[in-house]
Amino acid sequence: MDVALSTNGRRLMRLFFALVLVFLYAPIAILLVFSFNKASVPTFPLSGFTLHWYHDFLTNSELQASLETSAEVAAISSVIAVALGILASIGISRSRFRGRGLVTAVLLIPLVIPLVVLGISLLLLFHVLGIQLSILTIAIGHVVISVPYTILVLLPRLGQIDSSLAEAAYDLGAGPVTTFRRVTLPLILPAVVSAFLIAFTTSFDEYAVASFVVGTRPTFPIYLYSALRFPSRLPQVIAVAVVVLTLSMVVVVAAELWRRQAEARLEAAA
Repeated sequence: MDVALSTNGRRLMRLFFALVLVFLYAPIAILLVFSFNKASVPTFPLSGFTLHWYHDFLTNSELQASLETSAEVAAISSVIAVALGILASIGISRSRFRGRGLVTAVLLIPLVIPLVVLGISLLLLFHVLGIQLSILTIAIGHVVISVPYTILVLLPRLGQIDSSLAEAAYDLGAGPVTTFRRVTLPLILPAVVSAFLIAFTTSFDEYAVASFVVGTRPTFPIYLYSALRFPSRLPQVIAVAVVVLTLSMVVVVAAELWRRQAEARLEAAA
């Protein structure tokens, strides 16, 4: 008899699953609790309830500027990464050529390169080319990091699409651009949204590469890391972390619900 199907096996699996959930989300729960703690030092027992740290966050212009910078960089890099990922994925899935596996491996190499090494390499490249460090250089670095993730999300979806649909569109007189816009893009749109969210999150949270190619405008992770050196700023850091986590969860849940509805509509139409 399969151990996992037995009564004790199911209990053990449930206990293991509960422990995994506690391990993953206990730090977030502790972060949420300390964001409302009146004391400036995050220690137990709690000294009282307050919203003071959230007020400080809302009035901290430097912190808000870092959030805006990270949002700009993430938006720019995500759009570019998704566009490049779509082109690369279509080329890999629709073409049959010698060295296809090698090309795929080269596109996915940034996944295995240490981010510190990648950051140093980009810094040297920008220095040789005479490019001044700015949010654009950060966006370029994040595009390099994000493109492999978009390819990994888009390739399986493209593999599920029957190539005869594009051929039928060509037979009806549609060109490559029209076929992509009217046939391919609607079918891969849920995967495109997922790829964009992954690229956006990766860029928004990335620190290692950004720390090498940052200009005069620090990103949110860089600001948080620098603020941790000052104990008086720690409660603000905790408060803003809770806000970012909450917004991220709302966006992810909303995107997942939309993706499921979109896929259901596509399956119904098929």
